[in-house]
Amino acid sequence: MNFRIINIYFIFFLSNLLTAQNIDTKIVEVKSAIKYQSKIIDSLNFILENYELEQIRLNIKENFLPALKKGEELIEHNAMFLVYNEQHEQANWVIHCISTNIIDGKIGRTNDFRQDTLIKTGSSEEKDFFTKSKKKDGKYIYDGFGYDRGHLAPSADFRWSKTALSESYLYSNMSPQLAEFNREGWANLEGLIRAYVKENKQNIIVITGPIFNDTVRKVERSKNKISIPDSFFKIVLDYENKIALGFLIPHKQLEYPIEYYAVTIDEIEKLTNIDFFSSLSEHIQQHIESQKNITTWLPKRSKTDFAPLNQKELPKNAYNTVQARQFSDMGKKVKICGNVVSTYLSKNGHTFINLDKSFPNSIFSITIWESKAPNFSYVPHVKLENQKICVVGKINDNKGIPTMNIEHDRSIMIIED
Repeated sequence: MNFRIINIYFIFFLSNLLTAQNIDTKIVEVKSAIKYQSKIIDSLNFILENYELEQIRLNIKENFLPALKKGEELIEHNAMFLVYNEQHEQANWVIHCISTNIIDGKIGRTNDFRQDTLIKTGSSEEKDFFTKSKKKDGKYIYDGFGYDRGHLAPSADFRWSKTALSESYLYSNMSPQLAEFNREGWANLEGLIRAYVKENKQNIIVITGPIFNDTVRKVERSKNKISIPDSFFKIVLDYENKIALGFLIPHKQLEYPIEYYAVTIDEIEKLTNIDFFSSLSEHIQQHIESQKNITTWLPKRSKTDFAPLNQKELPKNAYNTVQARQFSDMGKKVKICGNVVSTYLSKNGHTFINLDKSFPNSIFSITIWESKAPNFSYVPHVKLENQKICVVGKINDNKGIPTMNIEHDRSIMIIED
C-alpha cells in the first residue's frame, strides 16, 4: 500500500472541502473523506491482524509445541498447529493461542466447515457427521449420525480475526462429540478459559485433543469411519505468570462442575504419552506441569469455590455435594460432605451455609433456623467458615438446590485434613 498516494488523495478531499462554496457540496466532500478514511482504517486493521497472527504463530512454533513422535507431521496454519491421526480421522492434538484481542472481538461465526487441504491423506469431512439431500423447494434434509462437529480449538477463541475464525472450521479441528457434552460441559470449560483471558488480560496457550480407550468405537455411518473419543483433554498455560493446568473430561453429559475434572499436565502426559511444552527448560516444565490449582483459573467471584470431593476423599457411606441431588425429597437421612465456601447470618437470626460453590451458583446449602440456634455449642456461621465438613440429615429441593435443615451440632462433623 502506497501511503504517500493515500495522503495526497486525503489532502485533495480537504482542499475541496475548504474551497467549496455550496453547503451541499461540502457535505458530499465530508462524506467522501470519511468513507475514504474508513477504507484506509480497514486496510490497516487487516495488515495489523496478519502481523499479530504471524507473531502468535512464531511464538507457538518456537516455544510451545509438543514433541513430535516418529511418523507424525506438523500441520501449520495461521492460527493453530496440529498433528493429524489418519487412523482416527481427527487430530491427536491442536495448539492455539487465545489472544487478549478477543476482549473486543466482534466477528460472528462463519460456519464455513471444510476439509483441511494440508492433510495429505485427506481429513475428515461433512459426510463423517451427517448426510443431506436437497428437496424440490431448494431446502435441505439433514440426516445426522448422533454427534456434533465438536471444535477442539473453539471458534469463539478467534473472534478477533477473520482468518483465524475461518480456520477453526477446518475438519481437522473437529471431533465427534455428543450434543449434551459439546453444548454444556465442554462449552462451560471453553467459557471458563476465555473468562480468564478477559479478566486477567493475558494471552494463554491452549492444547486440546481426544483420548481413546483400547476398544475404539467408530461412527459406523460416517464416510471415513471416524473414531469416537472416550474422553478429551485440554491444557492451559499462562506463560507470562508461569501457571498452567490440565483437564480430563469424560465424553458424556457431565455430572460435576468443570473444576472437578482438573488434573496436572503430568497426568495427561502419562495418559497420552505426549511430551507437552518440550521446548521449554526442564525446570520450567517441572514447575508448570505439576500444578493443580484450579482456583487460579476461576473468575474472581468464584475464587473461594471448590471442586466437589472425589469419592476417594469421602468418609465411608458419605456422598459429595453433586451426588446430594439424587436424595432430594426422598425423606432419607444421608451424609453429605464438602468445603464451606460461604456462611451468612440473616437479620432474623437464620444461618445459611453453602458447600463447594457460593451463591448464586450454589449446588448444596445448609439452613439452621433461628429457633434451632440454642442447640449449637458454637456460633455456626463463625465456627464453620472455611471448614471441610460432613452433615447428616434429610435433603429437600429448594428451587433446584439440594438443601438440608440442621437442628443441632451433632449433625455436623468437621473433617480435619
